[in-house]
Amino acid sequence: MENIRNFSIIAHIDHGKSTLADRFLELTGTVPKEKMRPQYLDMMDLEREKGITIKMQPVRMKYQDFILNLIDTPGHVDFSYEVSRSLAAVEGAILLVDVTKGIQAQTIANLELAKGQKLVIIPVLNKIDSAQARIEETREELAKLLNISKEEVFTISAKHGTNVEKLLEAVIKKIPCPVGDSDKPLRALIFDSKYDAYKGVVAYVRIIDGKIESGEKIYLIRADLEGEAKEIGFFNPELSPQKEMVAGEIGYIATGIKETGKVRVGDTITKLKIINVEPLPGYQEPKPMVFASFYPENPDQFDLLKDALTKLKLNDPSLTFEPEMKESLGRGFRCGFLGTLHAEIISERLRREYGLNLVISVPQVLYKITNQKNQEISVYSSSDWPSPQEIKEKREPWAKLEVLTPQNYLGQILELLQEFKARKIETKYFSRELFILIYEVPLRQILTGFYDRLKGISQGFASMNYQILDWRPADLEKLEILIAGKKEEAFSRIVSKNEAEKEGRTVVKKLKQFLPPQLFSVPLQAVISGKIIARETLRARGKDVIAPLYGGDYTRKRKLLEKQKKGKKELKEKGKVNIPSRVFLEIFKNK
Repeated sequence: MENIRNFSIIAHIDHGKSTLADRFLELTGTVPKEKMRPQYLDMMDLEREKGITIKMQPVRMKYQDFILNLIDTPGHVDFSYEVSRSLAAVEGAILLVDVTKGIQAQTIANLELAKGQKLVIIPVLNKIDSAQARIEETREELAKLLNISKEEVFTISAKHGTNVEKLLEAVIKKIPCPVGDSDKPLRALIFDSKYDAYKGVVAYVRIIDGKIESGEKIYLIRADLEGEAKEIGFFNPELSPQKEMVAGEIGYIATGIKETGKVRVGDTITKLKIINVEPLPGYQEPKPMVFASFYPENPDQFDLLKDALTKLKLNDPSLTFEPEMKESLGRGFRCGFLGTLHAEIISERLRREYGLNLVISVPQVLYKITNQKNQEISVYSSSDWPSPQEIKEKREPWAKLEVLTPQNYLGQILELLQEFKARKIETKYFSRELFILIYEVPLRQILTGFYDRLKGISQGFASMNYQILDWRPADLEKLEILIAGKKEEAFSRIVSKNEAEKEGRTVVKKLKQFLPPQLFSVPLQAVISGKIIARETLRARGKDVIAPLYGGDYTRKRKLLEKQKKGKKELKEKGKVNIPSRVFLEIFKNK
């Protein structure tokens, strides 16, 4: 174990983590030059298209006489659970900062996670070759943040490989070797997993104590489940089978278990016949705060959707889902996410990896209602909202919002925070030109375009991070949509009372735009507590019933027109509006 080093790269989004990992792979010869591609550890096409890391990715490298286990991590706040799990499997972390942007909100958040795991931190400034580089200024900021001297901060260019070899040598010198005992009973921490049709659940593990050989019987302590190590091995970065893994190493165990829901991240793997093994602490379960309903466009694909979500949850434990049904959409699932980007990524993966076309509801946060019997009810979607007579108190989640901004954009960002009804806690003077604004704000406000507006106002220099605080009283209402007098629950949503009218007008206007014309006129109404607050009318589809007539008395034409009018009146009273799935997609997409 003296020659093993386990470490992660942590940073704010787009600060160059994956590019630095590429240079490490080249320097150590882990990936041959002819096979090398940019962002090599970003295995999904979706990651390379969006230019962000979504899934952590381990890789085993050899350099001189040392084995280096690197875990590349995401940088976006929605994937912070991926970062926290990777940090529990390593002894050190490279904290990467882009010198053109400086320290950003997620830099500080990830640093706090690393400190919580008591990891050795190696501070690094990246992109020193850029014309916009602010090297000395950012070096001072980072040294101040870590309470170290400026000389201890590394400066590199991951793009051109400048000083990357020195950084790799510093990893060997500064990050301690793992602590464990190969002679003790096996204890392996599951920090990630994926599903393989032939090997069953493949658990990504850090061997804490003991050793394991291929073919041995295994036991998952918390799940109380038996399995077999059908294959064990390392990440090169593809799966590379081995005969044995020992304490201190990071690798995988193909468990042969086909029941995906039973293998959980944070569980401890040991050998089958060993008794009285103390399970490892594991991870704190993430709490989803954003919920959206997923329905297959083709109702026959419900079972495929269920299977796909089960396999994705294995790969992404922060995803939650449970079945629900709506008359207009059929059977689907209410899914929980850590944020709106997380929801977007999951829906895109379902489309690409499983060929599912989905109808997705508007993402909503979790609300809490106290009824007249003083019972607390969790409201995940508008269909859970009780009638006004039953409600005693309504509460919504509030978040602590930290915004890091250069002084130049301070005034505009303060105006933005005021627009989003944020409450000021304090303003910290971080450095000569950098401020930390700490506010409290309803979580639903952050989810409705705040991040995009912040980046637009600050030309990409400001950044944000948020943490859930608590639930506070809120003036909320259920906005219902009636189509031809019939309530369509799929379009309902929970809104602030102040924004209800504006929201109602927006929805009925979009319905008028996207709903196909019927043979009769269709009233589209937005309703709150039985009161209509907005209305549009979808005009009837016209048909020229007198076109076949050639001349003749006008009374013949009149007779046909009267007959048509009577028919439309009857249709309006009895007719049913069939809403194509395309309409749901357009309404939710154009939120």
